[in-house]
Amino acid sequence: MTGQLYHFEEFRKGLVTGSRPPPDSFEPRRSDFASLEERLNSTREFLTKLRDEADSTREKEVLQVVVDSLQFISSTGQHLSLSEYLEHLAADAPPYAIASFATKEEAEAWLRHHPNPPDFAHVLVANTYHDVVYDREANFRRLPRSRMLEYHLARMKRRAPPAAVASFVTLEEAEAWLKAQPEPARWAWVSIAGEPYLAVYHPNINHRALYPLSMSEGYEVGPDEPEN
Repeated sequence: MTGQLYHFEEFRKGLVTGSRPPPDSFEPRRSDFASLEERLNSTREFLTKLRDEADSTREKEVLQVVVDSLQFISSTGQHLSLSEYLEHLAADAPPYAIASFATKEEAEAWLRHHPNPPDFAHVLVANTYHDVVYDREANFRRLPRSRMLEYHLARMKRRAPPAAVASFVTLEEAEAWLKAQPEPARWAWVSIAGEPYLAVYHPNINHRALYPLSMSEGYEVGPDEPEN
């Protein structure tokens, strides 16, 4: 979700050749992450044991990818990023976004000039979700519109029916209220002119947005169906 497909691929190639990631890819170890680091190390050891005991080559390959993923997180010092993402999942927050732009032109300029664009990540453009699509070999870069938020709103309507924590007459009043919150909840229902809105806070990019529940109309799925 953070779009590090190519970074991870290069890391795995480095493991095969016996080389290590470049020094500037490491971050200082922080004592706050010791517990998470210990859990990752224990998990990696457990999965390594399962890999060694696996009967088929396919099972060994699958387990190796997971082991390498944990090693990638540890070796590149991304314990804080992982911890924040786990908090994001635990909060049942809206789809994860790695950047926010006011206009499509700004977003396209960012992607066009990015030296190593992310892939399989999402960005916000004028508070709408877009996928970051990047093919390094062809240098193909696009930002197609995503409907992940619409499906998320439909799911939230079913799982956590709107119960407004605040009511406003206008959108401007609601935006001012959300902006004034020192650290808002990841999400909360509010009412604007009688219509339910989802107030969203993206702490990783310090972005706040309000989405009308009406966006979810036509995107409802059954409880056992995938959302995208």
